Amino acid sequence: MPTDIPMGALRKNALGVPHIVFFVIAAAAPLTAVVGVTPAAFMLGNGPGVPATFLLVGVLYLLFSVGFTAMSVFIGSAGGFYAYIVAGLGPTVGVAGAMVALATYAAVELGTFGLFGFFLNEMVTSHGGPAVAWWIYGAGLAMVVYACGRRSIQFSGAVLACCLVAEVVILLLLDLSILGTAGAARPIVLAPFGPHALLGPGLGMALVFVVTAFIGFEATAIFGEEARDRERTIARATYIAVILIAMFYAFTTWSIALYYGPEQIKEAAAQHTATLYLTAVISQLGKTAGYAMEGLLLASLFACVLSFHNTLNRYLFAVGREGLLWRHLGRTHHHHHSPHLAGAVQTASMLGFIGLFALAGSDPYAVVFAWMGTFASLGILLLQLMVSLSVIVYFWRDGRGTSVWRRMVAPGLSAIGLALCFALMAMNLELVSGSTSPIVQAFPELLFVIGLGGACLAGWIRVRKPHVYHDLGRTLPPDVLGSR
Repeated sequence: MPTDIPMGALRKNALGVPHIVFFVIAAAAPLTAVVGVTPAAFMLGNGPGVPATFLLVGVLYLLFSVGFTAMSVFIGSAGGFYAYIVAGLGPTVGVAGAMVALATYAAVELGTFGLFGFFLNEMVTSHGGPAVAWWIYGAGLAMVVYACGRRSIQFSGAVLACCLVAEVVILLLLDLSILGTAGAARPIVLAPFGPHALLGPGLGMALVFVVTAFIGFEATAIFGEEARDRERTIARATYIAVILIAMFYAFTTWSIALYYGPEQIKEAAAQHTATLYLTAVISQLGKTAGYAMEGLLLASLFACVLSFHNTLNRYLFAVGREGLLWRHLGRTHHHHHSPHLAGAVQTASMLGFIGLFALAGSDPYAVVFAWMGTFASLGILLLQLMVSLSVIVYFWRDGRGTSVWRRMVAPGLSAIGLALCFALMAMNLELVSGSTSPIVQAFPELLFVIGLGGACLAGWIRVRKPHVYHDLGRTLPPDVLGSR
């Protein structure tokens, strides 16, 4: 394979703090997470304690952010968590992490295609339209997302901003409407934020569902090469995104708990899992708002896919540029400076997987979305745990003037919390996925096998292409490379 292929470059100084925050929150898909995740957290978790659980998980990710942003000063690669793991734990573990990340983000996208096709078909048929196979809608979405991702990163940012603002607005209107109609029959109470509600039965299960709402956190690192004033932008975007996600979800779940009543929310979520929020929107804002919410749910899914499409593109770009995979993945568009070849390969792969699920007759919600979402949630937690450990090891060799709190204590606490969340999810895969399939139960082992495959690939490269192995993570500053 020729090694003189021009690698191209991503557009420099293209993104500010607001753009990156939009990417992170769009990946979290607020409307999708609220409608699809929080009813299960209410039903299977600690009921009225869900709002406080969001704040608790927000604190966990703020702890993660302390070490993550301390290390981001010295790391600047489109490889996201891969670059952090390489710098901290070495190339072999880093390549293992890269393979886990590629599988994880591909699963997120694939699951969202299934959910989009499922919801769109349900909406069309409910209004008298023809039934269309979910995979046709999913494939169409994949092509639209590819066209958007091929454009400049600013274009994707603008599209995400429009979708995100719309879905957040309707939820805020619902929240404010509920608070505005509070009275003797529906009093405003703060009990859902109290320790009694938080520590009630089901906290562990609530944590399992709540952490999935923070998927997409890595975008702050992924776009580091394209950020303006990277050292400040990444840190600010990270903290702002975590705080906004935690507070918004806590506020929205608190409001819906007030609507049904804190004591009744658990039962309401069990009886009206799919329509918990839609019922409230129609009651508070009218049928037109209900129709709008259905449309915005599709916009939320589109924004989620576009955000992860850009994330996965940059992972493929980074590993292609470094010679781990096909080097042409490291090329960028001559005008838009986007990793367009990585986008084409990714889209072709997604279409292939969609086709396989379609041929297998898989249910788009119960299998494609539920299984892939569960696998991705496990993968993300594993990657975040590896990054926390990487921060500790990286600064252990050289503190680089960083405080003990930022380089040891905070990442250590986040590692413990993330390991606990990973264990809880691994022990409750049947509840999270809604499936008793042995395939789902084997997801932790599958992640291990994927990581082991990455480590073996790194070992092969070390023997057969030592110059490539030595240069892994070469987008890092020279002093980092020299200290590995």
